[in-house]
Amino acid sequence: MKYTRLGDSGALVSRIALGTMNFGPVIGAEESYGILDLAVSHGITFIDTADVYGGAPWGDEPGQSERLLGDWMRERGNRDELVVATKAQGRMGAGPNDRGLSAVHIRAAVDASLRRLGTDRIDLFQMHHIEREVPLDEVLDAMTLLRQQGKILYLGSSNFAGWNIAQYREHAAARQQVPLVTEQSVYNLAQRTLELEVVPAAEHYGMGLLPWSPLAGGQLGGVLKKADRSRSKDLSHLGGRRPQIERYEAFAEAAGHDPAELALAWLLHQPVVTAPIVGPRTAGQLTGALAALELELSAEELAQLDEIWPGPGGQAPEAYAW
Repeated sequence: MKYTRLGDSGALVSRIALGTMNFGPVIGAEESYGILDLAVSHGITFIDTADVYGGAPWGDEPGQSERLLGDWMRERGNRDELVVATKAQGRMGAGPNDRGLSAVHIRAAVDASLRRLGTDRIDLFQMHHIEREVPLDEVLDAMTLLRQQGKILYLGSSNFAGWNIAQYREHAAARQQVPLVTEQSVYNLAQRTLELEVVPAAEHYGMGLLPWSPLAGGQLGGVLKKADRSRSKDLSHLGGRRPQIERYEAFAEAAGHDPAELALAWLLHQPVVTAPIVGPRTAGQLTGALAALELELSAEELAQLDEIWPGPGGQAPEAYAW
């Protein structure tokens, strides 16, 4: 396993993060425990979850993925070996304060996550989405108090725009509040909008990027070859990406790379990326993700991938102006 800093913090994390979104609603406790065991046996120390995982649209029980992870850590006795990340902002109940980033909900959400995880602190607490209706001081004062109490160690954002990252970082710096150290967002070869403003903002502030959906919902994982093997003809969900996917899979085959491993390796070659978040449903999917750590891509291969999956053309405004 390879390790790197969590943004500009002092904590070291594995370069692959294990996402637990499927734990509970998609795969049961036994299968989830098996994947967790396999992950730590290969050196993965970074585990990502969220309070809403297990609830809609994944299932009917918010919090079950956190609870399953907490039960596993208690059984294994390995909590101190891990960097555990969770999130809050989504709806957790029917009450008016059961969602969002008000000080009321932040405090309640952190305490509830601590109980479900069976731990005394959250290593990386992330705002699951930008909250536009709550004053920044209220959000950051609540987060700063939680850090002073030792309930959270680091703060991260998720699904923030570049200007939101700058807004939160500058506000926190001016008022000695807890800063953002990471941003978690969708980022993969097929979805590179972040390169306009989020990636430059993260680089400027020394933050780490945690890409979710690193395989673009499976489209970068050899979807055409899998469809041929299963004789599946319904590929309408690929939309206008099919020609690019055909070129991508042909390139991967010619280079001797597995498509999923290639997509993850590309992310690992991006300087701002701390760790892609993989959400395996099987042990085989996790093993494949781990293989990407050993895949070194040449400058020529990276250039060819840029031809197949061109980004927005650089950062804003040069990408669309002059």
